[in-house]
Parts: sequence; structure tokens; C-alpha cells
Amino acid sequence: METEGFYMAEKRWRTWETVGLLVVLAAGNLLHFIYDWTGQSPIAAPLAAVNESTWEHMKLFITPWVLWSLVERIALQGHGSLLPARGLGMLTGLAAIPALFYTYQGILGRGIMWVDVLIFQLAVLLAFWVSWSVQARRGLGGAGWEVFGGVTLLAGGGGGHLGGLRTPPPPPVRGSPCRKPGHPTTEGLEVRETACKM
Repeated sequence: METEGFYMAEKRWRTWETVGLLVVLAAGNLLHFIYDWTGQSPIAAPLAAVNESTWEHMKLFITPWVLWSLVERIALQGHGSLLPARGLGMLTGLAAIPALFYTYQGILGRGIMWVDVLIFQLAVLLAFWVSWSVQARRGLGGAGWEVFGGVTLLAGGGGGHLGGLRTPPPPPVRGSPCRKPGHPTTEGLEVRETACKM
């Protein structure tokens, strides 16, 4: 009887993870357009992409990831390592987006839109794989790991959104997205010329 309950709980968890993967992929792709669809609303800016920078693609990932993690935490109470797994998955996805983006652009010397889209999809898949792997092993089930996961999710959600950052941090390598004249820099100054290196 106890074994049957375990398998039912595992099946329920796998269903939630599969639905979550689809929701995060779909929501992240939709958030790419929300800012323009809302007439560039300042309310949409902290949650949706306002330009094509790597920073904004990281927001496309983190918004649905954090929201789904909270929903899943409520729905799957008692599933041991959910919060640490979601926290580690989030960190993985956030690291994968700039790493993959700047690696391919550094090699090719230019950006390709469909590759950018694939990078987002790959980052979501990688993040869910990490989250699923940690949860399947149930290796991080202590109270300290729960706190780590919760704090990581809250910091990611709050740090990326509550700051209302509309300007990406300065790019670390050449070949980064172009800044147009009049675009504010992170120092609050305006770019007088197109700051592109082709």
C-alpha cells in the first residue's frame, strides 16, 4: 500500500514537471512580445523583454521559472527536495543563457536570431533537467537546502524584477548586441554614436 502511494506521488510529480516545462517554454516565448503588445508599458518592463540583449533573455527565463516554482511548491507540498532543485535549476538556466550566447557570438562574430531562440529553449531544458535530476535523487532534502532553494528563488525573482532594470549590464565581450544612439548606458549617459562592433 505504501509503495502504491509512492508511485502515485512520483507520477504526480513527473506530471507537474512536464507541464512546468511546457508552461515555462511557452510563457518565456510569449514574454518576448508582451512589452510591445502593451505599448511598452512600464508595468510590463520588469517582467518582459524590452530589447534583444542577453539580460532581457534571462528575464524571459526567470519570470515563468520563479512563478511556476511557487505554484509547484504549493501543489507538491511534502516533495522533499523541490526548492533546492528549483533553485539550482534556475541558477543553471541563468548561467547557460549568457555562456551559450557569448560563446557562439564570439566564435561567429555576429548574432543569429534563430540561434538566440534555440539558446533560450536549451537553457530552459537544461534547467529542468538539473531540477528533475536533483529531485529524483532526493539528495538535497535538509532544512538548510530548503532555505537555500527558497532564498535563491526569491533573490532571482526579486533581484531581476523589483529593481525594474530596463538597461542591460555592460556586455563582457566584443560582438555584443548593439546600443543605438540615445540608448542609456548603465552609467546613465547616452550613447552618442552607434556602439556596434561588426
